[in-house]
Amino acid sequence: MRTIPEIDIQALPRKLNDAGILSDDGLERLSRFDDLTDENMLNLMVARGLVPEELLYKFLAGLTGLPYKVLDPLELDYQIVTDLLPGAFAQKHHLVVFDDTDSGLKVATCNLRNTRHLEDLSHMLGRDIQLHVGRPSEIARVIRQFYGLHGSITAAVKEMDAREVVDLGNLERYVSSETDQKVEPTDQPIVNAVNHLLQYAFEERASDIHLEPHRKGTVVRLRIDGVLHDIYKIPRKLHPPILSRIKMISGLNIAEKRRPQDGRIRTLFDGKPVEIRTSTVPVAFGEKVVLRILDPAMLMQDLAMLGFRDDDLARYKGSVGRPNGLILVTGPTGSGKTTTLYSTLTILATKEKNITTVEDPIEFVTDEFNQIAVQPAIDITFSSSLKYILRQDPDIIMVGEIRDTETARSAMRCALTGHLVLSTLHTNDSASAAIRLVDMGVEPYLLSTTLLAVVAQRLVRTICDKCAEEYVPTASLRESIGLEDGVVLKRGVGCRNCRGTGYKGRIGVFEVLAMTEELRNAVVNRATIDEIRRLAVRQGMVSLRESTLAKVRAGITTPEEMLKVTLGVE
Repeated sequence: MRTIPEIDIQALPRKLNDAGILSDDGLERLSRFDDLTDENMLNLMVARGLVPEELLYKFLAGLTGLPYKVLDPLELDYQIVTDLLPGAFAQKHHLVVFDDTDSGLKVATCNLRNTRHLEDLSHMLGRDIQLHVGRPSEIARVIRQFYGLHGSITAAVKEMDAREVVDLGNLERYVSSETDQKVEPTDQPIVNAVNHLLQYAFEERASDIHLEPHRKGTVVRLRIDGVLHDIYKIPRKLHPPILSRIKMISGLNIAEKRRPQDGRIRTLFDGKPVEIRTSTVPVAFGEKVVLRILDPAMLMQDLAMLGFRDDDLARYKGSVGRPNGLILVTGPTGSGKTTTLYSTLTILATKEKNITTVEDPIEFVTDEFNQIAVQPAIDITFSSSLKYILRQDPDIIMVGEIRDTETARSAMRCALTGHLVLSTLHTNDSASAAIRLVDMGVEPYLLSTTLLAVVAQRLVRTICDKCAEEYVPTASLRESIGLEDGVVLKRGVGCRNCRGTGYKGRIGVFEVLAMTEELRNAVVNRATIDEIRRLAVRQGMVSLRESTLAKVRAGITTPEEMLKVTLGVE
């Protein structure tokens, strides 16, 4: 390991000021700190907002001649990080081993004033150390996530019987020679492992956690902005106790392994409530579990923040402001329908209104609505619940999904008797919704009388604002999506903020079909989907494709994302 030039900490503020990183005002404020020492100067500059952490440590990297390293947990190898460096040593000296090459170990640190411990580490491992500069917050996060999860998994493995587990789940069952000594779901290492896994997912903004059992282990994956990432592989022998722990805190039957189960967990992250919906299904090598994370801040938003065009939002608000009728939100699974409905109910929930929902399952438990969970085993279905809801003096009813003719007709009857009904339907676009309901057996005259509006929606990934750049699309791309010559678009080139994807976050794109007299007549006369769509467009409806294209032009998303999301949609 080469010698690192010593940094004069006291002279650093002036150098930062000369470089334009620390303002004159910041320099003056820093000089007034009574507790300023060499040890805390860097932390104070960042904590008081005088210098952005990333700029500060990039500047330090330049002073020392060391490369700067962005640490993304999703790009790091767990074994490299945790196997080569003890957790206590990493935490004490603020170190992360992020790569193992033939020429040496690549190590990121934010501790540049005392590198004696790196020399000791090099001698201890018998390897050369290639030092990089990292941000303290990123180093701390990697140490917390990796050593926390890995340490609890390792501790749990030590408590297991040393002999190999040979029960390969539902596909292959052999006679096992295991003893009765097993790790229980209440054992501390298992509790810690599940807690660290949830914390990891919360910090990475994951919407879902997948635990998928395979022949040689369980793969843990996180869905972030709609894309799945492999993050860890759990030893096969730990899958049963971890699964049992998740079942226990989800209120599921631990002993039941042959049937799918649904449950929920309510917990806190950064002092805010988070709901987690748990689903287990038996697969070839055991039970797969998916944990869907429902953040109330994301589930209940201002409608204007969801992505509606101004005209579409006005149309939609006009429909939900009506005292009675049926409003449908359509789209595939994961398109944001629940967020739209919950956000709508939030603005409708006043002291003067009685709102009741029927859901399967209840997405997020809230005090603002009266929520009923569908339970077919005891004959609590969508349609049967609607019959009893009418006796509860409701003003607004939300039906989680219209799946069959009976539910559709029950929803229509509720709308006809003076109630506002909101529900979801699985169709590609808004024009298809009316035809789908007619095909299900709903009389066209009943549908035309009750239907107020249909909203079709999708979610598109948004361009990362930290690395967005302008570019001129090729002629073939312009032609394929209908853009004029000379248009300038945006795209993300990839950075630490977006983990190199060029995208961060998602936003909705919408198609709002508001029923008019002409459209009602078309439905009664059994018009085709194409005829209804053309008529709706003539009356001002903007299609999903055009709505997405508008976001491409505005630099919110990319043509590639538009083509992916609106594929097969007119």
